[in-house]
Amino acid sequence: MKFIDPQQDRWHLATGEDGPLPHPSPADQLLLTLEQWHAVRSHWSEQATAGKRLGLQLDNAADVEALKPDLPRLALITLAFPKWTDGRAYTQARLLRARLGFQGEIRATGEVLVDMLPLLQRTGFDAVQLRADQRLASAERALRFFAAHYQGDVKDARPVFRRQANAAQTAAAETA
Repeated sequence: MKFIDPQQDRWHLATGEDGPLPHPSPADQLLLTLEQWHAVRSHWSEQATAGKRLGLQLDNAADVEALKPDLPRLALITLAFPKWTDGRAYTQARLLRARLGFQGEIRATGEVLVDMLPLLQRTGFDAVQLRADQRLASAERALRFFAAHYQGDVKDARPVFRRQANAAQTAAAETA
C-alpha cells in the first residue's frame, strides 16, 4: 500500500470553475471532479487523453458503475471517507476492482484511520492519504498484523481453506 503525503503529491486538482478546462499537457497529472469530467470528456477525445495522467475525485455517493466506459482513460480514482464510520467507499473500490476491472490506482482520502488499512487493502485500495493525526509507522504495522484472512478479497475470491488446499495440492504434485 502506498502512503500519500499531500505536500508531495504530484496529482493536483484541475481548476476550471470559470470556464472550460484546458487540454491536458503530457506533464499534467490532473485530478478532476466528476462534474468537471462530464463537462470535458466529450471535448477530450481518447486520442487527446492517451498517455495523459487523468484522475477522478469521487464522493462516496457516486455511481462507479456508470464510469465503466471511461475507466481505461483514467489512471487514478480517489474515493472519499467523509467519516471513518461511512463505508460506502469500500463498496465503490470493490466494484471498481472486482466487477469493472479497473487497473489504475484507487486512493482513499478523508477520514482515513490506521485501523481501516487492512480492509482498505482487501477491498481494492492501493493508496491512502491518512488523516493528519495518524502515524505512518502505525499504519505500516497495521498492514502486517494479519497474515491471512478467512474470506476472499479482490485479489483472490477463494476463502482461505480453498487457497490452502490448492497450495497443498501444488506442493504434493511438485514432490511427486
